[in-house]
Amino acid sequence: MLKFFFLLLLAANGVLFAYHQGHLEKLFPSGREPARIGKQINADKFKLVPAPAMNVSAVAAEPEQAGAIVGQKQGLLACTEIGNFTAADAKRFEARLAEGSVSGKLSRRAVQETSSHMIMIPPQEGKEGADKKAGELRKLGITDFYVIQDNNDQRWGISLGIFKTEEAARVRLVTLNQQGVRSARLIEYTFPLTRVAFQLRDLDDEAQGVITKIKSEFPRQEIRACE
Repeated sequence: MLKFFFLLLLAANGVLFAYHQGHLEKLFPSGREPARIGKQINADKFKLVPAPAMNVSAVAAEPEQAGAIVGQKQGLLACTEIGNFTAADAKRFEARLAEGSVSGKLSRRAVQETSSHMIMIPPQEGKEGADKKAGELRKLGITDFYVIQDNNDQRWGISLGIFKTEEAARVRLVTLNQQGVRSARLIEYTFPLTRVAFQLRDLDDEAQGVITKIKSEFPRQEIRACE
């Protein structure tokens, strides 16, 4: 009896060994890798497709671009031009810049204008009369004017502004009337003028604030980008 069980166990081990070696695959399919690959259609033509690589440079560029934008906002103002000043006003403006300790590169340039409308107080009786009228204007808080000393029909008159358009001149005249100036007149007066414009470069935020404050003292001047 023991011999029978021994032979039976030996036969079972032989069958199990043959199964693991794949000799019985046709009778008992196992789905093992060698057999499964053998059943695939054109298995040799299949290729593993790698996952798309992440564009590291593009991702890294986003923070750099954001940093560049912040840098522009925090950077210096490249160039601002203010004008156009008469010679007297240019001197006053330059003095105010010095008082404000504006940090930036300052330069001035001549600007040619041809104006055709002037707000003026008619000629006074000589220099003494013109000086007296100028004193009255200062008492009204008006300092943006100059006494005409050229040898012409307007000598010893007082100019309160020269404008390219009649509309701008009339706006100025209304403002002067509201300030108490009653003798000012609008006249047509075309002649070439040389004005002064100031260019300021590399202004930081503090300097820009000072410039804006000083500019308010010269209402007829404009702030613009440099040409």
